[in-house]
Amino acid sequence: MYAVQYMAIVVVLALMLYVLGKYGKKEFEWGDFLFWEVILLGLLIVAIFPLEIANEIRKLLGLGRGLDALFVIAIGLSYLLILKVYVAVDRTEREITELTRKIAIEMEEINRRLEEIDEKL
Repeated sequence: MYAVQYMAIVVVLALMLYVLGKYGKKEFEWGDFLFWEVILLGLLIVAIFPLEIANEIRKLLGLGRGLDALFVIAIGLSYLLILKVYVAVDRTEREITELTRKIAIEMEEINRRLEEIDEKL
């Protein structure tokens, strides 16, 4: 095993503990916790058996070298993570827009009632 494999294993295990701690503090929901732990478990397996996995993926995808196969998989996973972030940001923007509309409507109602009270006085 190469030194870089040992470093990767230590980093991935540290990240797994970090995610577990975030879940324990209720900063992650169950789905997010499970998602990240599965990703990190996959990275841990790749760190332990990089050549075997790279060669199997290479054969499966029909690529020339095993490292190319790992890069193709990494790029695909990166796109999935970007999509997950995009969806979360889009959902948050929609929620902010909806809340802003509700607040504007309520403020208009409050102002209207205050004007009615002023007119009565």
